[in-house]
Amino acid sequence: MANPSGKKDLQETAANLGHKAQEAASTVGHKAQEAGQTLAHKAQEAASTVGHRAEEAKSSVAGGISSLAGQLRQNAPHEGMLGSASGAVADRLQEGSRYLQQNSFQDMADDVTGLVRRYPVAALLVGFGAGFLVGWMLTPRR
Repeated sequence: MANPSGKKDLQETAANLGHKAQEAASTVGHKAQEAGQTLAHKAQEAASTVGHRAEEAKSSVAGGISSLAGQLRQNAPHEGMLGSASGAVADRLQEGSRYLQQNSFQDMADDVTGLVRRYPVAALLVGFGAGFLVGWMLTPRR
């Protein structure tokens, strides 16, 4: 005959072990969730910092372009063909500066995507030319 008291003790022990395993799993789950939230928060802070630095760099470039346009207007001849050309270049530089100041990186990416879709062959040639120039500049000279 089986011992009913031994079977009951075994069931209680199994139930206790199951309960402790469930508590341990719950604790591990909470700690993993906390670690995930901390990691997500840190990643968000890093992305925000990078975004701010990129915006600062964009503003700095826009300011430099605007300054260059002003110097060109001030120092270039004001009359004749050279004056007209320098005025046109200064105007385009100023427009580029305004574009950088007024548009986000997403706006610029959308504009580039639109240009590539409208002019795929020209975009391919520009990409090839830019790659060639970068490769040429990075190739060591003897």
